[in-house]
Amino acid sequence: MRRPEGFDEGDARADAPAEDAAALRQRRAPSMPRLPFRGRSTDGQEARPASDAAVASDDAPAPTSAPAPEDTAGSARDRVGAIAGAAGRRFGAGLSTVADRLREYTPDEDHESHPRVEGARRVEPATGDSQVTDVLTSPVGTGVRAAETAREARIAKRRRRLLERAEVRRFTRRSRHRRAAWITAAGIVVVLGASILVAVYSPLMALRTIEVKGTNRVDESALRQALSDQVGTPLARLDFDAIKRDVAGFPLIESYVTEEAPPHTLVITVTERTPVVAVKSGSTFDLVDPAGIVVQSSPKRPDTMPLADIARAELGSMSFRTMTEVVLALPSSVRSQVTRVAGSTADDVTLTLRDKSTVVWGSPDDPRAKAALLAALVEDHEARNPGVVVEYDVSAPDNGVIRAKR
Repeated sequence: MRRPEGFDEGDARADAPAEDAAALRQRRAPSMPRLPFRGRSTDGQEARPASDAAVASDDAPAPTSAPAPEDTAGSARDRVGAIAGAAGRRFGAGLSTVADRLREYTPDEDHESHPRVEGARRVEPATGDSQVTDVLTSPVGTGVRAAETAREARIAKRRRRLLERAEVRRFTRRSRHRRAAWITAAGIVVVLGASILVAVYSPLMALRTIEVKGTNRVDESALRQALSDQVGTPLARLDFDAIKRDVAGFPLIESYVTEEAPPHTLVITVTERTPVVAVKSGSTFDLVDPAGIVVQSSPKRPDTMPLADIARAELGSMSFRTMTEVVLALPSSVRSQVTRVAGSTADDVTLTLRDKSTVVWGSPDDPRAKAALLAALVEDHEARNPGVVVEYDVSAPDNGVIRAKR
């Protein structure tokens, strides 16, 4: 007959009396740590207690002599312990089942506080051999864990997308910079082209107003009327050659400067000719500038302007230009005293002062040195002999001479 697992034959032989070799082998159940009772400790294997019928049906031969009273008492204690252990295991299995049921109906708010149980062992009592069943419990908080997993997946996807975008930007930085440079250059070219087209061909930049500045003897309205043919032309397309021809029709204008004031104005600053000498012409006096241009005619000779004795020379000749250069080189204190300037040639220019004194200038060389020497001689003579008519010779600028005039 089969022996139940979990029993030790050596212990049974040790419990039998030494003198009876055919004594009945006793079966002992393992002691349960939860039930404190007196009994021998077994090898720790779990076994289901055997019934009286199983003990009686053992294939061992019936003993010839009755067991000792102490062996009968030990066998009864073993049966009680086995029954108590089976009851305890069944009670524990029931508690485990109830706990699993309660865990299923309890909401899993914090899945971290309920660790997943995957290997719980449960022993189910049976009438036959003992059976050990491994029960895998279901995951706790499945919905919460699924939501958490989905959220982590979305976060990971977002991070991956950002990283991919950063990598794309890093690897395409040079091409993006090159494209931005080309776009900027193209934009500048387009803007410049549009500006040029607007300035050259658009009526938005057309001339509408002409301003004239610096005129004293020149008629402003006449000058503006002469330039009126430029009105309506864009400022970038003004004909400055035509403007020069129109201004040349006014001999009193020595020079001029044009300035464009967008979007519709042209400013002309005029420098008029300044007369330096007066030339007698019949019964009138012509005020002439150094270029020989008659600036103005007057019936009387101005007191602040010397009279030029050109004899048979023409206005604008070399001798005339030399005389005007000498007058312009004189300091203002001496120029106001000059009443006449004469010169048959360019190298023998002479001046006449208000007190009838004369000045021998000579050639037009070193005009500034001669003018400074003349001013010093005049000042010294007026300090020493005022009212005395003399002759100042400054033909040699390094050696001035004052001669008494007879």
